[in-house]
Amino acid sequence: MAVRVIAVDDFDLVVFGGTGDLAHRKLLPALYFRDLDGQIPDAARILVTSRREFSSGEYRTWAEEALREHIKDLDDAALTRFLGRLTYVAIDVAADAGWAELGKILNERPDVVRAFYLAVSPDIFGTICAGIGKAGLVNANTRVVIEKPIGKDGQSAKALNETIGKVFQEHQIFRIDHYLGKETVQNLMALRFANALFEPLWNAAHIDHVQITVAESLGVGGRAGYYDTAGALRDMVQNHILQLLCLVAMEPPASMDADSVRDEKLKVLKALAPFTPELVEKHIVRGQYKAGASSGGAVPGYLEELGRDDSLTETFVAIKAEIANWRWSGVPFYLRTGKRLATRVSEIVVQFRPIPHSIFGSEAGVITDNRLVIRLQPDEGVKMEIMIKDPGPGGMRLRRVPLDMSFANAFKVRNPDAYERLIMDVIRGNQTLFMRRDEVDAAWQWIDPILESWSATKDQPKGYTAGTWGPSASIALIERDGRTWSEENA
Repeated sequence: MAVRVIAVDDFDLVVFGGTGDLAHRKLLPALYFRDLDGQIPDAARILVTSRREFSSGEYRTWAEEALREHIKDLDDAALTRFLGRLTYVAIDVAADAGWAELGKILNERPDVVRAFYLAVSPDIFGTICAGIGKAGLVNANTRVVIEKPIGKDGQSAKALNETIGKVFQEHQIFRIDHYLGKETVQNLMALRFANALFEPLWNAAHIDHVQITVAESLGVGGRAGYYDTAGALRDMVQNHILQLLCLVAMEPPASMDADSVRDEKLKVLKALAPFTPELVEKHIVRGQYKAGASSGGAVPGYLEELGRDDSLTETFVAIKAEIANWRWSGVPFYLRTGKRLATRVSEIVVQFRPIPHSIFGSEAGVITDNRLVIRLQPDEGVKMEIMIKDPGPGGMRLRRVPLDMSFANAFKVRNPDAYERLIMDVIRGNQTLFMRRDEVDAAWQWIDPILESWSATKDQPKGYTAGTWGPSASIALIERDGRTWSEENA
């Protein structure tokens, strides 16, 4: 099955932080694959910057090593073509050096789409944007891509957005969340709004609860310094998980126009029931992993990786959230994320309510409730669990079976990485999968009271052994409601 490639306009893409981890692991491979598939115009250029004193030739060698590390089967002709697009410019944004050279290159083609990707620490977002503005590099065709985290709380996010807004207009700002670029996330909207089957059932009358799990088996590793200033709530819930929740819970937008979709997501964020200190204690569990074991053997605890004796930073959080509107009244949304959990998995589980009455006798067995499982990673796919008759004579015996669609099996094509789609959307100027400023503000308005409550109590996060599913209190959080975390994770 061939993939239809939609051409984009000619462009110049400038990657700040071109020698960093994000460029190494994600951006360069994503751009290579778009070039391999013929989506990047012949004249398009990719300019990369950092403080390192590289020549363009030296950077191309570095980029080739990165591509060979992360891509198994490189096409030699495509690799040569792609590396030829790369131009390196050394810029020290703190010393205000290198901007003139960048401006000279870009101004050779003032009329093409010009995109700046800030693959750098958020601490210097404002400095770089100010430098871009001072160098006169912003025109009507300019876009800027901002990676998360956007602030550490509502106040700092507002300040950062105002700084960026002094240089770029809102329609030029692309706040990226790579989870929204995942194929299965796109299919969540297709399932809901391109089929007559689900939408009539997508409400409190038919859905018992929703679970969203984003679990990682790895620890913080080399990100310990950053992570200790963020924690699981800021790093994952405020952006990734809340965005997934919005796509599950939002009303049908009028169209796939960017603002139509984002208007509906904003309504969900504003409808989230706020947390008081009492509700934080009752409905939220935060944890921190201790030494344990994973598939690779013994692993250290968070404090050992951090190199400190104490820290209140959570590496795990579980939340019972509620949406105060007609569609979702009384339907809990259980959110869970953490480091050093039993396995790496991201999925959404929509649990439907039980049938109102069983016509089958006890000999038929237990009738389990229908579930829709949307797997984001690994092994992206969609599974619907239904009850059927067990084949064979001897009466009516029922069992649960999955209607399972694995994207890898259903579509015999390479599954593009989220960054491939999102970078091309930036070039197109399509903001549908990017966060608008008021979405960021609304998300922080819900998160801030949780952070303030934790700060006021100074309670130590609950410990959990690496390689498990988090603190026992997170199991109690859902089981006291008569429910259980999805066994799909086991």
